[in-house]
Amino acid sequence: MKSKKMIIATMVFGMAVTGSAGVYAGTSMQKISAYLNHSIGFTVNGAAYTPVDNNGKTLAPITYNDTTYLPVRAVADALKVPVTFNPSTNQVILESAAGSTAPGNSSAVTLATIQFSAAQKEAITKAFSAFQGFETAYAPMQMISGDAFQKAAKGSDGVRFLFSHMNVDISPRDYSYEYDGTTVKLSTGATAKWYTPSDIPMLTFKLDDRYVTLSSPDKALSKDQLEKVAASVAKLSK
Repeated sequence: MKSKKMIIATMVFGMAVTGSAGVYAGTSMQKISAYLNHSIGFTVNGAAYTPVDNNGKTLAPITYNDTTYLPVRAVADALKVPVTFNPSTNQVILESAAGSTAPGNSSAVTLATIQFSAAQKEAITKAFSAFQGFETAYAPMQMISGDAFQKAAKGSDGVRFLFSHMNVDISPRDYSYEYDGTTVKLSTGATAKWYTPSDIPMLTFKLDDRYVTLSSPDKALSKDQLEKVAASVAKLSK
């Protein structure tokens, strides 16, 4: 049986990371005529598998010149191989080397720098500007390797950063005060609080004039991983 690394290398080379902004920009694109191959099925570790995008839409392989190409994000997630996309270098980064960690494995914490595009920074700044007295934009600067930033959206009382395996909410209000919890120290020295208002553990800490709350809705990330990401939240540079 081929190793995960070999499967990824041979099956998805050249494919774009689903949901990454700016993948198709540039002059290195070559127009081709290919086919979505709906006849191909998948089995991962003995179980039937259907690749989907970040919105749950079914993805089909592409067949071109007798070679089948698969969406790298969906396949990497199925095989628990961390994958990120660096828009500044247009590189898909697969981290299956020893010492890297897939979401959910707390034996080691491997962080990846978040490379916000100009359009993403503009959207984040716009989301914060909707709140009077709260206009300064903050954002997580790192994520767990294998996760992926989706978007930032204005909520009723703050801004939410959506990732594949994590939410980061930044608000002027502390919603953790009415819950019992456990305090921890972040690597920055800040005091944070773990509490569980439902079945999803939440981590909240005060940063300047706001409160930052992190959670992993699909429970793919450990508390240790979320604490490491929390320490990276800072003002967003222009």
